[in-house]
Amino acid sequence: MTSHSPRLGWLGTGRMGAAMAGRLVDAGEQVVVWNRTKAKTNPLVAKGATAVDRITDLGSCDIVFVMVSTPHDLEQVVCGEAGLLSGTDKPGLIVDCSTVSMEMSAAVREVTQAAGSSFLAAPVSGNPHVVAEGGACIVASGPLASFERAQPHLLQIAKTAVHAGEQEQSRLVKIAHNLYLGMMVQALVEVTTLVEKSGTDRAAFLEFLNGTVLGSDWVRKRTPDLIKRDWTPTFTTELLRKDFDLGLEAARALEVPMPVSSSVHQLIQSAIGVGLRDEDFLSLYEQQAKNAALFEEQA
Repeated sequence: MTSHSPRLGWLGTGRMGAAMAGRLVDAGEQVVVWNRTKAKTNPLVAKGATAVDRITDLGSCDIVFVMVSTPHDLEQVVCGEAGLLSGTDKPGLIVDCSTVSMEMSAAVREVTQAAGSSFLAAPVSGNPHVVAEGGACIVASGPLASFERAQPHLLQIAKTAVHAGEQEQSRLVKIAHNLYLGMMVQALVEVTTLVEKSGTDRAAFLEFLNGTVLGSDWVRKRTPDLIKRDWTPTFTTELLRKDFDLGLEAARALEVPMPVSSSVHQLIQSAIGVGLRDEDFLSLYEQQAKNAALFEEQA
């Protein structure tokens, strides 16, 4: 870090936010952090970040990154009565890395620009472990100059940072990514359950699958969890449902048929209904196995 390095703010230090901000701190950046539950900033402070008590204290930063869970959260922390833009000082650039609707993103962009700041929508692909290992990918949209200003820091967080357009295009790119991820997981648990009920060991099938051209780094990384039925959350079933809600809403608006996504959406809802709301979304296996009476077969 040099004396000319920008002062970076980070708003939201949950699992993903902490991992992303941590990479900036580890890169030697000057990072100021805020979180609703202040104790969640402690690990970052221990690494060298500075915690503040109010969101508006981030206003003096050159660039403020935001990572929150829902569209409502984004609106509140940026545009609310005590939000980022309510203070006297306002950051030159707000980079939102959350996964929210195009409509909310556009609304927050409009308020941000009216306040004299720039707004970049920059959702991220990857769970906290992937982020920590430097394997995340970011897709951004907004003014090209804003992207170029943020890009060096985005590449400290992720291995890839792509500019997808001048408005809200990155939001739908990320939502489409998560739709595909949900469909892929449902397909994986369906075929796993099928062969498992026939008498094939789950671990043996996954070892075979991972050795074929259909194998992927993500499936190989998550195979131990699926074998052990370890649903420690990296991305919860509830958050996946939120993204399917957003994706299918966009599909209706654009008149795009989404038959597979619509079916998987109902299966996600079913999993939430039986108590898997806060589990990792790989727990779709549990609902699939139950539907197939797999556990009764093994009893």
